[in-house]
Amino acid sequence: MTGTMDLNCDMGESFGTYTIGMDEAVMPLITSANIACGFHGGDPWVMEKTVILAKVNKVNIGAHPGYPDLEGFGRRKMELSPKELRSTMIYQIGALRAFAAAHGTRVTHVKPHGSLYLKAVEDPETAETIARAILDVDPEMAYIALAGKKGKNMERLARTLGLKVIFEAFPDRAYTPEGTLAPRSMAGAVISDPHTVAQRALMMAEEGAITAIDGSRIKLEAQTLCIHGDNQGAVDLIKGIRTTLGTRGILLAPALG
Repeated sequence: MTGTMDLNCDMGESFGTYTIGMDEAVMPLITSANIACGFHGGDPWVMEKTVILAKVNKVNIGAHPGYPDLEGFGRRKMELSPKELRSTMIYQIGALRAFAAAHGTRVTHVKPHGSLYLKAVEDPETAETIARAILDVDPEMAYIALAGKKGKNMERLARTLGLKVIFEAFPDRAYTPEGTLAPRSMAGAVISDPHTVAQRALMMAEEGAITAIDGSRIKLEAQTLCIHGDNQGAVDLIKGIRTTLGTRGILLAPALG
């Protein structure tokens, strides 16, 4: 089999004296980086450092905005009005675009983080608010949406507004039978075995499907696969995916040129 697949990672989530993830080791192995914008992780110095690291490694740069929840790493539920959410999105995306512009590069996509991502999957108003914020900042940026039927709201709203959509799947996360990510509080929700993750990535790339926690088969045609940067085994997981996809003739390349 031949084809291409984007491999992305959530990065730039360290802040102050706290180090999260292994960005310098991971960056040369991926094709797209989703960079935290200061609300759930990251700070100005880390944002700029990560933009430079991505540029040096010829990796696509994406904004990874989240709820204003540094203490909870953006994984707690929050209630923001559409107006508040729009402003937080523009603020975060705009900050990362400024760092990218300062270093002669650009932001190609936007991927919501954590609880905000899961809210956008379920709630059309949230999905639309994020899409409109992207459109207002730069209509050339793509909207990252969950692959499969649960991402249809995000896709429909983005396409209605004329945004590009890139579908994403998660080899290192368990899926529910409904097609969404299993809650992190559930045992086995985060998968850390490199062989298992690599085989799941291969199934996603070749078959456009994945096996849910109850053994059912879920369809999800994805253009990009995500490995979470705060997973302590991220480097080994990514290396395993690269090797496994490579042996099947699947090349790694950014979803956007």
